[in-house]
Amino acid sequence: MTASGSPRVYDGRPVEDRRAERREQFIAAGLAVFGDQGYQSSSITAVCKAAGLARAQFYEHFGNREELLLAVYDMIQADARQALIEALSAVVGADPATRASIAVRAYAESIGKDPNRARVSFVEIVGVSAEVEKHRVEQREIWVEFVTWELKQTRGADFVPAGGFRAAATGFIGALMALVHQWSMGGSPAELEDLVEVLTHFLVSVM
Repeated sequence: MTASGSPRVYDGRPVEDRRAERREQFIAAGLAVFGDQGYQSSSITAVCKAAGLARAQFYEHFGNREELLLAVYDMIQADARQALIEALSAVVGADPATRASIAVRAYAESIGKDPNRARVSFVEIVGVSAEVEKHRVEQREIWVEFVTWELKQTRGADFVPAGGFRAAATGFIGALMALVHQWSMGGSPAELEDLVEVLTHFLVSVM
């Protein structure tokens, strides 16, 4: 901000807008590089080249590659949740099987159709460091809360699944991620239909 309280402007655009845009460029580049080369084989130099930005600009946003990996992973997860929210908002009041099917398909298509998103989500994020593992578990907990909320919305406040919400939601999420990972590695449209059918039955059985 300037002394007058107005946003700082550079080349006709607010400085913060330019910073946010560069950060998004680095995240997009990280997704491309980590998805293509793998995290362990990647470098900050490769990310900067893919982003078309300078190394000094990278360090304005991230302390190291690991921080960028987490930002890429979080973006993928946030996009997948948004895809579910938008898909489910279109079928408000539908029966549980329909909502389950819509949710599974939205998740699978958000992550599984993009090889880079799938590779980062299911392969490259695993075992990088204790801090990354902690973060991955925290993201999984967000999904547990998401599924728990959907179960309560669908079945009512008095409903409690066998084994409790945490066990039911965690079990479903584990199956969902495993099958979408498998399908992302060259699965056919028919196999996607099988995946949706199996996981829909799983979720309906929980409900």
